[in-house]
Amino acid sequence: MSDYGAALRRRGLELFSFTGGFLWAVRIAAVVVVIWGAVGSLTEGRLTFDQWKNLVVFGLAQGSVYALIALGYTMVYGVLRFINFAHGEVFMSGAMIGFFAARELNQHGLWSDRPVLGILIVLLVCMTTSTTVALIVERVAYRPLRQRPRLILLITAIGASFVLQYAFRGLFGAGVKSYPSIEALQGSWRILGFNVIKTQGVVILIAFGMMALLYTFVERTRTGRAMRAVAEDQETAELMGINVDRTIVTVFAVGGAMAGVAGLLWGLVFQQVFFFTGFLPGIKAFASAVLGGIGNIPGAMLGGLVLGQTESLGPSLVLSGLGVPSAHQLKDVIAFLVLVLVLVFRPTGLLGERVAEERA
Repeated sequence: MSDYGAALRRRGLELFSFTGGFLWAVRIAAVVVVIWGAVGSLTEGRLTFDQWKNLVVFGLAQGSVYALIALGYTMVYGVLRFINFAHGEVFMSGAMIGFFAARELNQHGLWSDRPVLGILIVLLVCMTTSTTVALIVERVAYRPLRQRPRLILLITAIGASFVLQYAFRGLFGAGVKSYPSIEALQGSWRILGFNVIKTQGVVILIAFGMMALLYTFVERTRTGRAMRAVAEDQETAELMGINVDRTIVTVFAVGGAMAGVAGLLWGLVFQQVFFFTGFLPGIKAFASAVLGGIGNIPGAMLGGLVLGQTESLGPSLVLSGLGVPSAHQLKDVIAFLVLVLVLVFRPTGLLGERVAEERA
């Protein structure tokens, strides 16, 4: 028996050594490729310094949207330990209904004549819509299955995603809806040497403000402490007098509200929405949550910003320097490739999985 155990240990050490060596080879190769591509791109002078700065600002705006959506993924995972793949459609619902609100305001002149009030009204519409959809999904699809295996919840989440997609297609059609432009947000501002397009500046300002409010809510309020307690241990939290069901509903409501904010910001930056709008941003937001550390709220914010910068800068900085044709058409590929590489270097994400670390 001892010889058998020793053989198993030797086999395990050999496998560990091979796997570890392979991962280190991948890490070194990734660093070499990135440096090679970046040096080639910068030395060839493909873009001017101002163009690089513009890419940074765009990446910040796009990453802010990903971060807001990622918050819903990471909060639900922190409490229920499953991935709510219907969250992309929660984001889409806010963006879609927000379009109709913006169109009505534009027809009455409020959208362009009083843009601050118009944006606030549409923001409330988007947040209310996404929050309502998130609560309906939680009540109808997830709550009856909460005690079932996580695989059942995962399959249910995918089914809920398709139901929402095609419900919105049936209600509003498959055509693309275009948010009306705001005359006051045409042009750009010059801030700290950066040429910031006004819509991108507004998106960054709103996104960072909402993320700061959410972080303060989770860390400083009684409800936020209850959410963190339920995420840590539901049974103990219930014994301490916390209403677990109400706390879970709050998590879905807050995540839905953040997705609604992201829906408006998506409409301001990209202007076009349709029933499938939530799919790819939802997947990228999930990647952002994993990148930052699933279950970690600051990690989701950081992951979204990093992914946005990767999409914006990666094709021009790395792929173009490597001589890859049509580099910008591969921005989605490079975004997910960076996710894989970060997880190779740090499997728990950039800031780590907070729940796992606290329980350790």
